[in-house]
Amino acid sequence: MPPQEWLLSAAERGNPDTSIPIWNTGNTVEPLIHGQSYFDRLVTEIGRLEPGDHLFFTDWRGDPDERTSDDGPTVAELFAAAAARGVIVKGLLWRSHLDRLAYSEEENRNLSDDIEAAGGEVLLDQRVRRGGSHHQKLVVLRHPGRPELDIAFAGGIDLCHSRRDDARHHGDPQAVRMASPYGPNPPWHDIQLALRGPVVGALDHSFRERWTDRVPLDQDGPIATITDRLRHEDMSPDPLPEQPPDPPECGPHTVQVLRTYPAMRPPYGFARLGERSVARGYTKAIKRARRLIYLEDQYLWSKEVAQLFAEEMRDEPDLHLIAVVPRHPDVDGGFALPPNQVGREQAIELCRRAAADRVHVFDLENDAGTPIYVHAKVCVIDDIWCSVGSDNFNRRSWTHDSELSCAVLDGTRDEREPRDPAGLGDGARTFPRDLRLALMREHLDRADGDDADLLDPVAAVEAMTAAADRLRDWRDGGRVGPRPPGRLIPHETERLPWHQRLWALPAYRLVYDPDGRPWRDRRRARW
Repeated sequence: MPPQEWLLSAAERGNPDTSIPIWNTGNTVEPLIHGQSYFDRLVTEIGRLEPGDHLFFTDWRGDPDERTSDDGPTVAELFAAAAARGVIVKGLLWRSHLDRLAYSEEENRNLSDDIEAAGGEVLLDQRVRRGGSHHQKLVVLRHPGRPELDIAFAGGIDLCHSRRDDARHHGDPQAVRMASPYGPNPPWHDIQLALRGPVVGALDHSFRERWTDRVPLDQDGPIATITDRLRHEDMSPDPLPEQPPDPPECGPHTVQVLRTYPAMRPPYGFARLGERSVARGYTKAIKRARRLIYLEDQYLWSKEVAQLFAEEMRDEPDLHLIAVVPRHPDVDGGFALPPNQVGREQAIELCRRAAADRVHVFDLENDAGTPIYVHAKVCVIDDIWCSVGSDNFNRRSWTHDSELSCAVLDGTRDEREPRDPAGLGDGARTFPRDLRLALMREHLDRADGDDADLLDPVAAVEAMTAAADRLRDWRDGGRVGPRPPGRLIPHETERLPWHQRLWALPAYRLVYDPDGRPWRDRRRARW
């Protein structure tokens, strides 16, 4: 299976200003499902760092007091302790909006201050389009002289409140406030990748591009600039240590780092017209789908993105789409809720018009009946190609905010039937199939290995649909008798009344799901 059949070439990436590798072979990739799994591994790996080693990270939100376990260190304590013992700690946090707007300006600033007090350097980065954010969630750990220990973490999990949930989905004891149906400790479903091998060098390089870019950090107007100066905010990044050579090859996985950067002024030096390799990578892979697209996503709500699925399903009569999404948006209220609802309503309706009997949308609830907030950003296509990252299936993530995702191809064929579900000769591959099965087993409340009926795409659809229908019927019937196994419920959307759509649609398009492409790309409807 030539990687170029599924992965972007340099020309297809469309960003001549970057020197990031096209893809890296010889890696080992491990999915860390749930925040607790990720935080446990992070504590272990950061604990191995010695003086002179590197800890680089980017994040959308970082809460300094977020505990990595019930009795473990906080995020600030973990990173500050590394800096205090001589580890070179560098971070880029989105400067964010005000806390009273339900954002995290103070939390990010406090985490920066705590780490800098211990000898690290964490900058508040506002080099974004108006209304945009830095949404990448990346940690890179380098060990000069011990490259076999190098590891990176990339995916959807922030270093903040609400993320530390586990397989029971009872929520993080330290929670952010969300829409009322999620309760005081919102159950949270998420995933991060642990990556070893040469791709760690590519992720290191991606961090360095942002760190060394000459565009000033404060791009939010004169008031913010004055505020930062009054606070004596560090606005000038210190030089980074020399980048170590790439770690040695250590596994069968080929990984392509995909990113989103908007077209903005002043432009990024490493992406003068932006970069939309996330959108282009998904587009290329979706067009090769034949039997099953399995995705989990926080925001499946863009018509432009849904159009890709709809067109492929019209062209491929055996193709099914399974989408696992949140039951409710993370906000409620008369002004915030309708723009969140209308985008998903449009996207799902568009897919169902293309193939109503082959579009299967579910949400999740825990054993107490509380909805689980799906924050994961995962896509598996025909058990061949998969991606995990910070990006959602919407226009904002594909064009407007900074995002980072890892697309994975596995050189190991999976010999379980069906061996070639797509019929393209590529054959099912072990990593993407195991990832899909692990997620499905969790949602069906099944034990490890109880997945023989989930291997075939059609059988998987039938098993998930039947389980979701049983749980829905039990709930709607008054919860009489034992609760059926599983967490899946058929997702329901309601069409907003016309008077709400009148204002919610433009608010959704302009504020919630903006377009960060250059005008010529918008006119040509290309990513």
